[in-house]
Amino acid sequence: MAAKPDRKLKVVADNRRARYNYEIGETVEAGIALTGTEVKALRQGKATIAESYADARSGEFWLINANIPEYLQGGRFNHAPKRPRKLLLHKRQIEKLAGAVDREGMTIVPLKLYFNEKGRAKLEIAIARGKKLHDKRETDRKRSWERERSRLLRSKG
Repeated sequence: MAAKPDRKLKVVADNRRARYNYEIGETVEAGIALTGTEVKALRQGKATIAESYADARSGEFWLINANIPEYLQGGRFNHAPKRPRKLLLHKRQIEKLAGAVDREGMTIVPLKLYFNEKGRAKLEIAIARGKKLHDKRETDRKRSWERERSRLLRSKG
């Protein structure tokens, strides 16, 4: 059986701090409801999702605190940069994510904002649990040991 080719994605924003601050569980790809000027600003590659999170409100998920700056040529039709944006998910996905947040005290964290091969804006979100300080230190120790080990192996071989 032939291997699947890598998907062609244009990554707009990547939340690298999320993997450091949270233990990442299951990931889900969600659509995102945007206005025209927001899509144009994203195509220019201007967005930050570092401090953002997803929140359940009346049976829907919303992306809160994501910053998509105004599109310069937008004029009076421009959007508010930090407005809440609706996430487009199936009903079962919404129930599963909301259940994890309610029962287990998890958080829904955005990992990556990108355009898929069809040109649609998508958001990769994950169910995550916050790490304690000692867990973060352990992650740092493991990462530095892996770097050091690869240096040693390169110098010997």
